[in-house]
Amino acid sequence: MSKVIERLRRALPAGALLSSAEELKPYECDALTLYRQMPLAVALPADEAQVALVLRICREARTPVIARGAGTGLSGGATPRQDAVLLSLARLNRIIDIDPLARTARVQPGVRNLAISEAAAPHRLYYAPDPSSQIACTIGGNVAENSGGVHCLKYGLTVHNLLALRVATIEGEVLELGSAAPDAPGYDLLALLTGSEGLLGVVTQVTVRLIPRPDCARVVLAAFDDLAKAGQAVADVIAAGIIPAGLEMMDRPTIAAVEPFVHAGYPLEAEAILLCESDGTPAEVEEEILRMEALMRSAGATECRVSRDEDERLRFWAGRKAAFPAMGALAPDYYCMDGSIPRRRLAAVLQAIRQMESRYGLRCTNVFHAGDGNLHPLILFDCNIPDEVARAEAFGSEILELCVREGGSITGEHGVGMEKINQMCVQFGSGELEAFHAVKHAFDDLGLLNPGKAVPTLHRCAEFGRLHVHGGKLPHPQLPRF
Repeated sequence: MSKVIERLRRALPAGALLSSAEELKPYECDALTLYRQMPLAVALPADEAQVALVLRICREARTPVIARGAGTGLSGGATPRQDAVLLSLARLNRIIDIDPLARTARVQPGVRNLAISEAAAPHRLYYAPDPSSQIACTIGGNVAENSGGVHCLKYGLTVHNLLALRVATIEGEVLELGSAAPDAPGYDLLALLTGSEGLLGVVTQVTVRLIPRPDCARVVLAAFDDLAKAGQAVADVIAAGIIPAGLEMMDRPTIAAVEPFVHAGYPLEAEAILLCESDGTPAEVEEEILRMEALMRSAGATECRVSRDEDERLRFWAGRKAAFPAMGALAPDYYCMDGSIPRRRLAAVLQAIRQMESRYGLRCTNVFHAGDGNLHPLILFDCNIPDEVARAEAFGSEILELCVREGGSITGEHGVGMEKINQMCVQFGSGELEAFHAVKHAFDDLGLLNPGKAVPTLHRCAEFGRLHVHGGKLPHPQLPRF
């Protein structure tokens, strides 16, 4: 280990390799703070050539490598290992080119999501995927996790807004995937790399699609006195053939936490609220807003408000965007889950989560992308109480397994990382897992890129199944360390 650190120190510019305990401490976890471990070292390359060089050195030394963006990931995808080099892409933060005619942007992986839209704004263009962490999260991390956001219902996830990638392999070879053309020959490796969580390669450049800013956007805020009614309203909107720009739901505990935090004007007496946005030309928006408002009232909305101007529209969304940080007023820690279910099962799953609250003795607030059934339950706990940590983990696991039973998935946009690796054994069978491992082996035959994440071994799944039958618990690959 000391030899690989010395090789990297000689190969990289001064200040581009961190190895002391004080330097490594800020990198001990990503936004899943439940699991922490110090890396062997942190490499801070400044360009693609240096990224490739780090990967070559680590492969030759048989040293694992974990790529990291801004550290905003919520599934532990960038959680370090003591035997691994953490490869930070923070210094690759240049917007290379904005092409307003082709409506594209070429950027390095360390560019913040929101910075792309800010750079494109003079051309009345923007980048559609907008995770709640968009002021901080980077496009490279968005590609690794296939991130979404509140507007993904209409405009798609990261994969739907990418045109091309440059990716460095573990051998230090740089691949170009995709193109500006409508189609590309051969296998769709661009889609394969998107959402691969750093297991197949390290992104060094991204070409994204930009879209025109709509002439008009307005939001319907609908309040409901029953979760089932709110769930029915979501189903009714989609069944009517309307694809809103965004369709989000928050339950009563979330509303109560968010309103004092941002003063969005939410009705505190509601059991749930829906935020349903329409964008397009003024005439299109006016017609769609009237239809959506009528559907909300038919489903049992006790109140409907339509944003009167842009300031009010942004204020309505501010509460949704600030839901996660607002939880700090309710508990010292929260565990943010990420599962997806069929829209018609929203109310039933939320009721089941409320029953779990009583069983585990922990509160859970719910905020989610209702339009595509992507849940984000926030389990509140105190990490200084070991029993609460264990209960929060068990609570989260049960939610994910419920999503699978309901015909959904253990993740909608946050990825698997190390958080959901046990539940991969519930989602997939041995044949599917073997196929995943075959893809991994084709790109990384030594298993050095982000090992122990996203795809469990067959042995792990067998052990998980054995313990699960008897009510036991298989620990995560790395235990919590506080």
